Amino acid sequence: MARYIFVTGGVVSSLGKGLSSASLGYLLRSQGYKVRIRKMDPYLNVDPGTMSPFQHGEVFVTDDGAETDLDLGHYERFTDISAKQSDNITTGRIYSDIIKKERRGGYLGKTVQVIPHVTDRIKEFIKKDITNEDFVICEIGGTVGDIESLPFLEAIRQFSNDNGRSKSLFIHLTFVPFLKSSDEIKTKPTQHSVKELRSIGIQPDIVICRSQQSIPLDQRRKISLFCNVGIDNVIETVDVKTIYEAPISFFNQKLDKQVLKFFKIKSRKRPNLIPWKKITNIVLKTKQTVNIAIIGKYVNLKDAYKSLDEALTHGGISNKVKVNLVRIESDKLRSREIKSKLRNVSGILIPGGFGKRGTEGKIEAIKYAREKKIPFLGICFGMQMAMIEFARNILNIKKASSSELDKNCFPVIGLIDEWNKDGKIIKGTDKNLGGTMRLGLYEAKLRNNSAIKNIYKSSMIKERHRHRYEVNINLMQKYEKKGLMFSGISPDNKLPEIIELKNHPWFIGVQFHPEFKSRPLSPHPLFSSFIKAAKSFNGK
Repeated sequence: MARYIFVTGGVVSSLGKGLSSASLGYLLRSQGYKVRIRKMDPYLNVDPGTMSPFQHGEVFVTDDGAETDLDLGHYERFTDISAKQSDNITTGRIYSDIIKKERRGGYLGKTVQVIPHVTDRIKEFIKKDITNEDFVICEIGGTVGDIESLPFLEAIRQFSNDNGRSKSLFIHLTFVPFLKSSDEIKTKPTQHSVKELRSIGIQPDIVICRSQQSIPLDQRRKISLFCNVGIDNVIETVDVKTIYEAPISFFNQKLDKQVLKFFKIKSRKRPNLIPWKKITNIVLKTKQTVNIAIIGKYVNLKDAYKSLDEALTHGGISNKVKVNLVRIESDKLRSREIKSKLRNVSGILIPGGFGKRGTEGKIEAIKYAREKKIPFLGICFGMQMAMIEFARNILNIKKASSSELDKNCFPVIGLIDEWNKDGKIIKGTDKNLGGTMRLGLYEAKLRNNSAIKNIYKSSMIKERHRHRYEVNINLMQKYEKKGLMFSGISPDNKLPEIIELKNHPWFIGVQFHPEFKSRPLSPHPLFSSFIKAAKSFNGK
């Protein structure tokens, strides 16, 4: 029998609902319970796939090919449970489904309204694809008081009544500010946030208070009194030095204990926090550092490469070294600046991306990494830029590029139906942008005697993809004659998945996104190997 936990937020956005949900998920799962975490986003986009990272941060991709909110990355990294397409929904998806049904005559002439039709569709999502889970944690995006969130809040209120109040737990996360001028912690924003929630019929059972410093008992009692929540259910979460402390912090605050107490369940066993303590100790106390340059278009936005940043940290954890990320905007990178900006880095990474802006800066950085023997990792678009750089400077194909960037180029990269066996463009394809990419988990077979096979310790791998353009495999012989090996190929031998340089200590490009499968407790082997190479380069 599934028990449902609904997590809402108040006062301000970006308080850490996703991290709180993920931490609670880990604590419950480590006690032997089966957990599922899902996210409901209030924006009108069908999914975040076409949204700019400047607007919404990275797009996280699941095994089954869903383009989802980045919070699902938190869920996976902390619980080690692979998310599914059925774990994320948006207002846009809900309205799209309802309108399609209405156009088919599915409502039999009824007036289609927010209540009950929109709220019923949300309730269907909450229950969908649930089998033998013990706990289903549902995070509602946005902030209480937002117009966009109202249908979701109404839906979870109805769901609690339909499903039984004893089977639904409401957690509300708020911000408790500290005013330096008066040296006081203020509880009024939390009181107002809970009042707003109660005004629409939801009484929180647990209030999690995010603060910069510990909340005195008197202030917690005040929150308990005015918010109608037991004092033991006023949980404080003080800012931590690293997010890997979060499960430890919530355990110390007895969040999991209070959740089990609400559902009248006894703990099966004590959560295992030893792994989190070990990696926290490495992150906070390791003194040796390596500088890794991330060269991309969105480097100044913290969440744009969230999974990538985390995966690099995981690689550092496995090598007991602290990874210092040097963020460089590719569209502002000039060839004359390459040497000075990359002088002190021990590894260069070009992440995924779309569009022409900043490509020449990336290509120049790749050339520098190739010539100076600096460890290099190209991911998705980064691999494609490496192919273009090699074609221009080693194969002497001066017009080499991607048809995404230049329709008059020699297509080293293009849509799979754009070139013939001689590598010439035969036609272009105009499609809708949303949901048209190669998305989700795909297999690749690895070549013998390759660096990548040695890294994975396997001849067949499965990784998550998110891209529309492919490497032109018809040029494979030309590349390999000059020392660039196609070391990973799709099972049908049509799509290059991995490339590596033979005469370079560590130079690898991958068409997929390995960062989506990296976990703090089990770092991805590709990032562990990359940081190990950077660590060795750093020691020269």
